[in-house]
Amino acid sequence: MKIVLGTRGSRLALAQAEIAKEALLSSSAVEATDIRIIKTTGDQRLDLRLNDAGKSFEKGLFTKELEQALLSKEIDLAVHSLKDLPTEPVEHLVIGAVLPREDPVDVLVSKLPGGLDALPNGSLIATASPRRAQQIRHLRPDARVCDVRGNVPTRLEKLVRNKEWSAIILARAGLRRLKLEPEQERLDFLDTSLFITDLTRLLPAAGQGAIALQCRVNDAAVHSILSQINDPVSWDCVIAEREFLRLVGGGCNVPIGVYARVTGDTMILAAIVFEEAGQVHQGSVTLPIKARLDAARVLYREIYAEDR
Repeated sequence: MKIVLGTRGSRLALAQAEIAKEALLSSSAVEATDIRIIKTTGDQRLDLRLNDAGKSFEKGLFTKELEQALLSKEIDLAVHSLKDLPTEPVEHLVIGAVLPREDPVDVLVSKLPGGLDALPNGSLIATASPRRAQQIRHLRPDARVCDVRGNVPTRLEKLVRNKEWSAIILARAGLRRLKLEPEQERLDFLDTSLFITDLTRLLPAAGQGAIALQCRVNDAAVHSILSQINDPVSWDCVIAEREFLRLVGGGCNVPIGVYARVTGDTMILAAIVFEEAGQVHQGSVTLPIKARLDAARVLYREIYAEDR
């Protein structure tokens, strides 16, 4: 069987499509694959500020065109960064598998060593993510945050070129998949030494670091293949995270960090939510791993116990 994969055209998206391709070819049912690049609205509208996207554009900024290609049978599978997929179900489509998750941690890429605490007072940090921006302000109220768009190499170049910027925030998963993993937390880029530090105090976006394979609900052959390559632990974790996101009603313009991790037979689910009124809700719960949806519901009730 030949599988046609649909993907965005960025270097990171293509790297993820290659990971999906290798996983599919590991199945005895897949003889060949074809990767088809599909441009999304988010790729074409580089003028759009992502923290305004939920107000100005419908959800699915980076996914809608891929889903349309699935529905029209132009492709058999859509390869997504799971964090880009809205939680609302799309009629006739479903997430069929999640590949083994890369480390979902955010990293600070800075011109000075020492991480977030070592940045001078009033440092300017660039990020396109409201979630990251709010958590940085929460940890470093003195810091200034500005917007940045573009793929990972473009953002790194902007950091090097812009003298006012002290740092940017990226996902470690993206750096690894682009073969930009630093040596001893130091990355040489455009003849400049940049310093990479894990932001362990920031909670990632729901599904960050996970590659999702989306397919048609009634495509039994593809479902059978995906069942062989789905990673069950990654699946349980991202399902819990996305359920919490759904309960809160989070979209592109709602700053929410949520992360599930598994220890033995238990799941620890932690979240932080920044409301428009300035309120911050946060907490964590520990439940059996198979109670993934319950974990999201219990955490939601606990952190909103006084307000909802």
